[in-house]
Amino acid sequence: MGQEINPKDTTRAEAFELWMKSPMPMVTLVKSFDVTCLYKFSRRRGMKFNMLLCWCIGKAASQMAEFYDLPFEDKMVRFDQLAIGPVINNCKGGINYCDIPYIDDLQKFCQDYHDICNKAASQCTNLCLDSEMMVIGTSAIIQTEIDSIVNQYAKGFNNPMVMWGKYRKHWLKVTLPISFQFHHVQMDGGQAAQFLEKLQMTINAIA
Repeated sequence: MGQEINPKDTTRAEAFELWMKSPMPMVTLVKSFDVTCLYKFSRRRGMKFNMLLCWCIGKAASQMAEFYDLPFEDKMVRFDQLAIGPVINNCKGGINYCDIPYIDDLQKFCQDYHDICNKAASQCTNLCLDSEMMVIGTSAIIQTEIDSIVNQYAKGFNNPMVMWGKYRKHWLKVTLPISFQFHHVQMDGGQAAQFLEKLQMTINAIA
């Protein structure tokens, strides 16, 4: 469960004053990733590529304090656990949202991912943990290759969002542009860039 904290007691005090009332406080960075290791691991283990990428996102984010403090309305809320929130296609042709708690155990995360996503898809319902955990939203638009995604800003959802399209196969490697949208109160560009570097290192290390 998130606990309200005083922004003045955090490293984001000045950012809170500058950006909390901004009409458009979101920033988007785009980086092209080498996902060759992830692709090969997915094929070798029979695990879904998008599930593995969600786990890598959680692992990289869990190493950074900025991801645990979320600006919400006029407050700053601190969480002690992260979750990954994919958008899934349901059985009626629509979409639903579901949140998977992040844990270091990849096999357990994989099982939770399949169980929760399948339940949301079959019941056409949202399974959300945003009041209990800091959720990192994700969206995979795998029908085509996409260079960049800039999401709409909805004031009720200040959470970071990681988005991507279809990966690209080259002769010796597989690449994937990934868009990372974040609230400027939660972190600056420097921390966001650090997260993207950690994500690449996590992808490289999965093998």
